[in-house]
Amino acid sequence: MSFRRHRRDAQREAARLDEPVREAGALAKKLGLDPYPVNYWVVNYDEMNQLIAYGGFQERYPHWRWGMTYDRQRKTDQFGMGKAFEIVNNDDPANAFLQESNSLADQKAVITHVEAHSDFFKNNQWFGLFSDEGQFAAAAMLERHAQTIERYVQNPDISRDDVEKFIDAVLCLEDTIDQHRTIREAAADEDGRIPEDIRAQLDSLDISDDVRREVFDDAWLEQVEEAEREAAKLTDPRKDVLAYVREHGMRYDEETGKAEEMEPWQKDVLDMLREEAYYFAAQKMTKVMNEGWAAYWESLMMGDERFAGTDEFITYADHQSRVLGSPGLNPYKLGKELWEYIENSTNRAEVADKLLRVTGVTWRNFHETVDFDEVQEHLRADPAIDGVSADSLDELSELGPDDPRVDHETLDRALSGDDSLDLDAYPWKLLTYEGLAERHYSLVKSQNRGFLSRIRRSELEQLSRYMFDDEVYDSVEDALADVDKTAGWDRMREIRESHNDVTFLDAFLSEEFVRANHYFAYEYSQSSRQFRVSSSEYRDVKKKLLFQFTNFGKPTIAVYDGNFDNRGELLLGHQYNGVILDMKQAKGVLERVYHLWGRPVNLMTITKEFDEHEVEVARRRGREPTPEERAIRIRYDGESFEEHDLDPELEARIAAGEVDYDTKPDDWL
Repeated sequence: MSFRRHRRDAQREAARLDEPVREAGALAKKLGLDPYPVNYWVVNYDEMNQLIAYGGFQERYPHWRWGMTYDRQRKTDQFGMGKAFEIVNNDDPANAFLQESNSLADQKAVITHVEAHSDFFKNNQWFGLFSDEGQFAAAAMLERHAQTIERYVQNPDISRDDVEKFIDAVLCLEDTIDQHRTIREAAADEDGRIPEDIRAQLDSLDISDDVRREVFDDAWLEQVEEAEREAAKLTDPRKDVLAYVREHGMRYDEETGKAEEMEPWQKDVLDMLREEAYYFAAQKMTKVMNEGWAAYWESLMMGDERFAGTDEFITYADHQSRVLGSPGLNPYKLGKELWEYIENSTNRAEVADKLLRVTGVTWRNFHETVDFDEVQEHLRADPAIDGVSADSLDELSELGPDDPRVDHETLDRALSGDDSLDLDAYPWKLLTYEGLAERHYSLVKSQNRGFLSRIRRSELEQLSRYMFDDEVYDSVEDALADVDKTAGWDRMREIRESHNDVTFLDAFLSEEFVRANHYFAYEYSQSSRQFRVSSSEYRDVKKKLLFQFTNFGKPTIAVYDGNFDNRGELLLGHQYNGVILDMKQAKGVLERVYHLWGRPVNLMTITKEFDEHEVEVARRRGREPTPEERAIRIRYDGESFEEHDLDPELEARIAAGEVDYDTKPDDWL
């Protein structure tokens, strides 16, 4: 790890943070994290807002969106709607930026948070899709793109307005990629080529009318065109719309009134922005997991392991409450609670597994036979581990030279009087991963008291179903002595490697979790014209959350035909899942897509229409009106929009089932 130093104030702040950075990194590794190396940069308030506007990087291509984002962030901070404590980017090494005006407590919180983020970047497989060839330098890539686009902007033969207009068009499609595949795999599909216009080719040749009638008659032309149309059909919708547009898109030339080949600079810009879309995809796909992961380990290090000093803890508690207490769907809060639930439920299953092997204990009599207060006492950490400090060296020595919970090398150094070890501030140095897992075992924490006793009979039955050695222990004490207290953390790291937000929520958002954390679903009421709670049932809550995180929370749009109606028109389809499009935004996107296609563009979707009389009746009766769904195709020809009813065959292709997502990790990995 290293600091980058610039101004005098930044140098002083960097010097103050050298030790926290070093020790946070060491603690993270003790806890089983494996982060990228992190370069920390100390920046001022204005620089922090610039970095946030640039998505965490110091240089991006010229475009108005960055200024708009900068202004929004500055006002958010200025009016007390949220403070930026840090920003970290996914790179090897990772780069993290600390605001020099932060308190020491805030800086420590940021550093511990960043170490967990960097671990997630390095070890989650969805981030690995972008760096699957082992070469990873995101900052250099984005800087290269910025410089290239800047050269196009400065080129006197290219209008700056044309460059920005083209970028606007591409950015409307930046989330229409196939994020479940690598950028190379998503571009490898060969189907969907646009057939050439045979009649136009013949018109360009100097062929006599007699030859044309004899050799290239209408029957032959129709046969060839039909064959070309069949060959050009997409067997499946193309999810990577950007790649398809790159392969087949054109530009509309106002002078000739025709679609012409894209300029080389346009293809280059499209390639660069598509590459950036794939780079940022993993961060959008794992927002809940990633932020929850970082919040979990930050809280453990700062609070449970007292990385925040006694005089800093109140400031840190305020910091944490602001982060976790922000209104709306909070990915930090939801993610942290889910990780804690996974840890607790894994530890509970491990304890239950051991207790079911005690003579006389079965899944049927478990709750009546087991004394949960006794279990709680037996699960508590050994006092020498729980109370580890500079004054407890003798107690640790008495545990024996082979105890896996003790870092015997550090203990020997401490007993030898090594003054470089600050065990008063960092007692965790005396423990190993196993020791820290016991010291912070989740089931004995006061906030989790009762979690073990809430285990359901169905879960106990499932555990015991294939249990053949069910009388291994003579007593509860013997059984609990064999409990693996690293099970929860081990399981969390396994999940961190393979899941994204959709699969994470699908696999672990249980009825128990929803009830315990008081989650509910809400929706806009057509009768009352305001939002209302629609359900507290866990299946409804889960479905609502999955909708919100599928495809980055954006509508799923794919290419269904590049030669629609045999006129070279682009046919896009909204994979309808019960949530309708914002028509104003949809039409705005079509206007921009037209600039990338050069010919008319179409969008298939399904709308919901409400009868005003039905709405009024529903309002008086205190219920919701039933909408009528209508499948439509919106066409834009560069000047105006047309709306058509959608053919039933096409309607069937875009209509989803009850839930429009594939949440099976095995299918995605």
